[in-house]
Amino acid sequence: MSVREGRAWVYGGGIDTDLLAPGYAMKKSPEELARHTLEAVDPDFAAQVRPGDMLVAGEDLGIGSSREQAAISLKTLGVSAVIAASFARIFYRNCMNIGLPAMRFDPAGRIKTGDRLRFDLAAGRLDNLTTGEGWTVAALPPHLMAMIAEGGLMASLARRFNPEPQDAGHGAAPGSLT
Repeated sequence: MSVREGRAWVYGGGIDTDLLAPGYAMKKSPEELARHTLEAVDPDFAAQVRPGDMLVAGEDLGIGSSREQAAISLKTLGVSAVIAASFARIFYRNCMNIGLPAMRFDPAGRIKTGDRLRFDLAAGRLDNLTTGEGWTVAALPPHLMAMIAEGGLMASLARRFNPEPQDAGHGAAPGSLT
């Protein structure tokens, strides 16, 4: 599952967590909150993004508050990867923690909204299938690849500390950390 393919949704720099998960909608369910993702800059984004699509941004993607709901909203909408010139550190980690790959790449003028992208996480390859351009990028390290494949940090820890399900009625439930 290291290869992701989908349409690009391209935005400039400074996309902060308030744009990704607006404060007024924070008490809503993750699905309802996700319907408000990026509505201040692109009212059609949440309704038109499809599973597999990728968010592409400029500098400082995810700046602002450390709300993990910003990354969760993208994943809830089916975004398969985020690509940006640079990330706010906590947002980057929140993406990885929920199993949403994040890759540094300066897209300035190279990727347009609607372009079809293929991102190979393990090989460190980003291809624009629309234009035929391709780039070598930093591959994700094996431990992050494993964490993403397992569904994020909590699922990875559950597998590490409880690798085999217990007999029914004996010990911790499958997938629990106790």
